[in-house]
Amino acid sequence: MSLLRKIVAYEWAMWRSLCRWILRRPLPLEAGAKPFSYLGAVNAILWAFIVLSAVEIPIFDLILRHVLPWEHLRRTVLVLGIYGLLWMIGLMAMLRMHPHVAGPAGLRIRNGATFELLVPWDAVASARGRYRSLPSSRTVHLEEDASGTVLSIGAGRQTSVDLVLRQPVAFDLPSGRAENVTEVRLYADQPDALVALARRNAPDPATPR
Repeated sequence: MSLLRKIVAYEWAMWRSLCRWILRRPLPLEAGAKPFSYLGAVNAILWAFIVLSAVEIPIFDLILRHVLPWEHLRRTVLVLGIYGLLWMIGLMAMLRMHPHVAGPAGLRIRNGATFELLVPWDAVASARGRYRSLPSSRTVHLEEDASGTVLSIGAGRQTSVDLVLRQPVAFDLPSGRAENVTEVRLYADQPDALVALARRNAPDPATPR
């Protein structure tokens, strides 16, 4: 039942984001907050799927109309094709409408409407821009190193910003609690701007290690 609730919540968030995108109603930001997009890492892939889906719908409809006499099957395939196309557009809208947000309290790291993690500025020791590849397309990655746990929130199997923490921090993730996190890595389309802002907001900024 928990899985069903997650699926329903994801679908609802996606369609709501699509409506906001169409109506040009972005989520409100608190005073002094700045959004940072991460869509660039997957933008080309999403557009490729959207274009292919749009092309496939009339092609399959034409084939089924002239090859198979089953009108119900043709209509079902047509509905599924249109739904799939809208789903991909909705996914793009959800990523676009829920960017990372650097606010007065810290950096709110997001992946669509279903993942959000706040890293307080006072927990950040240093920030640097560095592109890294991730081993899979999963959003959240945890790996151990000599100093503790590295938490990566990727987009398009990569990250572009490293936030080194002052001391180990525990974060609540969708898969459970991550203890002793000493570094948080994320992807942003403008890593230099995000790094500069993080360094300004972190108390007593140190030189990146």
